[in-house]
Formats: sequence, structure tokens, C-alpha cells
Amino acid sequence: MHLTENDIIRRVRKIEIKTRGLSDEIFAGKYHTAFRGRGMSFAEVREYRVGDDVRDIDWNVTARSERTHVKVYEEERELTMMLLVDVSPSRLFGSKEYTKKNIINEIAATLAFSAAKNNDKVGCILFSDRVEKFIPPKKGRSHILAIIRELVGYEPTGSGTAISEAMRYLVGVSKKRATCFLLSDLINNPADGAKLEDALKIATSRHDIMAIRVFDEREAKLPDVGIVEMRDSETGKREWLDTSSRRVRKFWSDEYESRCGAMRDLLRYNRIDIAEVATDQDYVVELIKMFKQR
Repeated sequence: MHLTENDIIRRVRKIEIKTRGLSDEIFAGKYHTAFRGRGMSFAEVREYRVGDDVRDIDWNVTARSERTHVKVYEEERELTMMLLVDVSPSRLFGSKEYTKKNIINEIAATLAFSAAKNNDKVGCILFSDRVEKFIPPKKGRSHILAIIRELVGYEPTGSGTAISEAMRYLVGVSKKRATCFLLSDLINNPADGAKLEDALKIATSRHDIMAIRVFDEREAKLPDVGIVEMRDSETGKREWLDTSSRRVRKFWSDEYESRCGAMRDLLRYNRIDIAEVATDQDYVVELIKMFKQR
């Protein structure tokens, strides 16, 4: 569905009102506590004390003063958040009040406002089976609203999902260590498997990455409604299924769970925490749970 300019403005405003309140009340503090200590910056030089690490000795100052001095570092208070947002067609599915896209957008906005509350920069990578758009990290409310606007109104050119493309792009554009959130239903193109393994290995060595899987329960459980035509929103493939068959419903469910399980295993193997949120679920609870586990 094509959105008009007024539609986009109304939706952006609605998301802002809801998610700014959530970030103010819930995530301010918890967000920064969960991700503090990810980087260190130089603070000062002082004289050496017993127990100091000899690797921190500032040899230039030591030579000039003829007394041993060491560099002192402090935790970087400013973080950079990168949102890696899946904008592939499968996100448009929703069997109840909200689609996966609705929930992904709200979570992204909540995280972005949480970062802004802590005076951190926020950037965004929109991806499908390719990188669709890159929004460089910046600070401020107007920048957050620009990101939300893209999330609401963006129409992808790609039709599939290749998470490896987003990871590779992240490594290329973000040289400084960042806190990154992968927001997706994690229904990845099977052909992307080998590339994704390599891309995750490199990306997680340079960045702190978390995944938030947004799903609809109807994706895993077919209703008993007789013979229906199913269409894959990303490949366009059509198939007739007899949903009145218990065997067909079980096969469908098993295949879905197997695919999701393989993705969970791959992410966890690469030390990526995962939160899973259903479209009819309170995502705030799941996000707080993920923050507390860190």
C-alpha cells in the first residue's frame, strides 16, 4: 500500500508519542547500564603508582619529567547505536491488529529515543536482499524522527532477505565499535547461509550486536480452513495446501521451527543475544529482559 505524505506524518507522530514515553519511563538508565564499558577514552596522565599496568606508561612524558607517568583512561560515555532494520516484504505480514513492520518500527523508535536520551548517536541501515539505505549516525530528536519517517514510508527495491549484506555494510561504514540491533523476522534466504556465517564472525568481532526477532504466531501454525493457496511474499512462489490435514499442519510447523532454530543457533554461536517478540505481545517486557541479562 502506497502511503501519502499525510499518512506518513500521522504515523510518525503516533510512533513518536508512544515510544518516547516508553524510552523515558523504562529504558533511560537501563539502556546505558546494559551497554556501558564498551569503549575507553584517554582522560589524563599522572605519575606511576604501584600496581599500574606498565603498558600504560607514557614514555614521552616520562622522558621529559624524568619521573614515570602513565596514561589514565575512562569509560566512554558516548555510544553509537546502529539499527539494522529488515524492510523486506515478509515484514508486512500480520494476522491480528499489528503487522511485523508495525512492531519493528516501534521497537526501533524506542531504542533510538533511549539512545538520544543518553546523548548517543543513532544510525540506521535498511536492508532486504541488499542494503537499501544508510542513514549515518547523528544526535537529536529531528534525526530520530527522520529515521522513523524512513521506516514508515520506505518501499524496498529488493524482494528477499540477506542479513549478510547488512552485516558486511555495517563493518564497512562503522569503524568505531557500536552497539547494534538487528531488527528482523530472521526469515533469511537459505542461499545466504555461508555468507552470513562469515559476515557474522567479522561483525561480532568489531561490534556489540543484539538481534530482535519479530514474528507472527500464525506463521508457525496453519489454521484448519481447508484447501488454500499460499504465496511466499518474498519469492512469489504459490502453493496449494490442504490445511485440514493434520500431517500438513505438522509438517508446516516443524519446517518453520527448524528454520528458526537454525538461525537462533547461528546467532548464539556468534555471541549475539536474541529477544523474540510476537506481534500480539508486549515488546517492552522482552527488551527489558534482554537488557537485564547483559
